[in-house]
Amino acid sequence: MSAPLEHDLLVDRRRLKRRLLGWRVAAVMLAAAALFALFGTKLETTRAHLLRFSVEGAIGDDHRITEAIARAARDPAVRGMILSIDSPGGTVAGGEGLHAALTRFRARKPLVAVMRGTAASAAYMIALPAERIFARESTVTGSIGVILQSFDVSELLTMLGVQAEMLTSGPLKGVPSPFRPLAPEGQAVLEAVLRDLHGQFVGMVAAGRKLPREQVEALADGRIYTGRQALDLKLVDAIGGEPEARAWLAGTHDIPADLRVRDLDPRDAVERALGFSVHALTKSLISEWLAIDGPQAVWQLPR
Repeated sequence: MSAPLEHDLLVDRRRLKRRLLGWRVAAVMLAAAALFALFGTKLETTRAHLLRFSVEGAIGDDHRITEAIARAARDPAVRGMILSIDSPGGTVAGGEGLHAALTRFRARKPLVAVMRGTAASAAYMIALPAERIFARESTVTGSIGVILQSFDVSELLTMLGVQAEMLTSGPLKGVPSPFRPLAPEGQAVLEAVLRDLHGQFVGMVAAGRKLPREQVEALADGRIYTGRQALDLKLVDAIGGEPEARAWLAGTHDIPADLRVRDLDPRDAVERALGFSVHALTKSLISEWLAIDGPQAVWQLPR
């Protein structure tokens, strides 16, 4: 009886060894893949390349993006940047932050902007530091201006028998409020804020496009322009897309037209794996859906 038992034990041991071998091989392969991803990416980023920064959707104030742009400006492997825009705009602070970061980049390396479907309001603002701006003939651009939105539900609350109480330290604290009509004093204050923000925007356009301020003020009434109209008004430099931008970089800055391009991605590994940030999702739900809008430089599609 001992011989069959020993045979069974031997078979079990061999089976266990095969399983352990399989797990060990899998572990080694995973470790090798991780090392390749880590050092392969580092090796790739040390080679000379052109950076593409794609701005799509609403523009917000994200310190990770501005920090990534600053790192790119210091990176000797980055020869220049293509700013690729398809956005209706966003917050004034977000546009201002990107404008400043891109201005600092432009001071050190070539920067060219390519407007795609839409590059309006704050999205046009961030293109201004570029040495040359390309647009499609049908690109929607312009919309130079600022919006401050609120809403008044005081009459609705009265119909429902609800009375909102708000204590403030001064008559203009809490303006605008959705729970009471906007008083003339409050409206005057908000209009002054909008005029100042609008004046800053006009100044950016005048400086970036090297145009007289009076000429920009005449264009900055909030209207949109096609890319072809913007070219005639000197708001952009040429009609074209990324191929034309790369050809211009090759001819002007001796950056080969076939130089590899890498996309700017400020997200960490976890965010890239998930495809989105919980923080960004929460912020979008709370600040964009539920809260009162702050000052924005955005082109709003007609409804």
